[in-house]
Amino acid sequence: MRRNVIIIGAAGRDFHNFNTFFRGKAEYNVVAFTAAQIPDIDGRKYPKELAGADLYPNGIPIYAESDLPKLIKDLDVVDCVFSYSDVPYQRVMNMSAMVNAAGANFMLLGPGETMVKSTKPVIAVGATRTGCGKSQTSRRIIEILMAKGLKVVAVRHPMPYGDLNAQKVQRFAKVEDLAKHKCTIEEMEEYEPHVVRGNVIYAGVDYEAILRAAENDPDGCDVVLWDGGNNDFPFYKPDLTVGVADPHRPGAEVSYYPGEVVARISDVIVINKIDSADIANIQKVRDNIAKINPNAKVIDGASPLTVDKPELIRGKRVLVVEDGPTLTHGEMKIGAGTVAANKYGAAELVDPRPYAVGKLAETFRIYPNIGTLLPAMGYGDEQTRDLEKTIANTPCDAVVIATPIDLNRIVKINQPCVKVGYDLQEIGKPDLTEILDEFVKKHNLVK
Repeated sequence: MRRNVIIIGAAGRDFHNFNTFFRGKAEYNVVAFTAAQIPDIDGRKYPKELAGADLYPNGIPIYAESDLPKLIKDLDVVDCVFSYSDVPYQRVMNMSAMVNAAGANFMLLGPGETMVKSTKPVIAVGATRTGCGKSQTSRRIIEILMAKGLKVVAVRHPMPYGDLNAQKVQRFAKVEDLAKHKCTIEEMEEYEPHVVRGNVIYAGVDYEAILRAAENDPDGCDVVLWDGGNNDFPFYKPDLTVGVADPHRPGAEVSYYPGEVVARISDVIVINKIDSADIANIQKVRDNIAKINPNAKVIDGASPLTVDKPELIRGKRVLVVEDGPTLTHGEMKIGAGTVAANKYGAAELVDPRPYAVGKLAETFRIYPNIGTLLPAMGYGDEQTRDLEKTIANTPCDAVVIATPIDLNRIVKINQPCVKVGYDLQEIGKPDLTEILDEFVKKHNLVK
């Protein structure tokens, strides 16, 4: 008798958990995925080509998470596997109570049966919350390794919002590849900073197939860098794990799932943004790390800003556009754009909410605490068009753009634009160069 299973997810970890733990096992019958966090991903199917046509000849349907209690009863479900990230512990246990009340078991799969082993040395970058600074940490690690003559191939945590079969394995080596693979704004924010710096990045759905492709990349591969998403733990078994913590959200490192897992398994923890955080909050993060992972090496980090046209900010009414997920399920109240606007003397941060349309207005309804910021949401064409209209509708002197991509390439912006950038800067010792010198020596990677 096969055990009926529902995997609760958000088009990422859920598919990986299926691929690594359930796929090909006749004793399990995954009857559904449920979707949350990301708009418009329910109503699709996980296709038979990825699920395995022998056991799943019709693929696996994806339903809205709100239908979960009814699905458990209607589909005679025995096990529900929670498979998405950046969730407070209270919500995880609320979900467990809902699942148990409907009659099913509540499960969390761990690294042991979901991490894929590589033939190459692997460095994994994760975080305690969305928006801690994983991307700039990954870029910094790659820059150091590339300066040593090493070929680094990055693999990004999944964001498969389109045709899942077409997204099985994706390789990005140049900006044109973003259009080739029909990337959303959220995907471009992660991939573009890599390719413009000259390194290859992979992503997709089937992460064992992706790993094998990365290991055999046509441009060469000495090291695989896992560039994590949200606050998830790695899909690949790491030889070095670097976690990033954010003192703007102290305590999250011991109160969000699975960010505490990242904090506990990290060999190195970067406490980022100490240049803009309160000293008491920095100390709280230090104390929590010392309690749960006393052997971790702690690096102090800052994220200094670069602003291309500060004269367009001073004394002006500005609209600040920030990275979307950091503001939504990341729950950040400010980002680099807000810091830059305040630093360079903006007269006013214009509230975009009265001018938001369509999917952007819906985002503000779902996340009412975003405030006077505009998240650069673009999970699909409709949302991207609504982002463009919302910016056009908002009366301001300039738009301060703090996303990692060239947003003007994606949407038409009529107002003058200011681009804000940010990179990781280590402060004092130890630093990433010291850590990576040891890693290179240990794995005999010296060129």
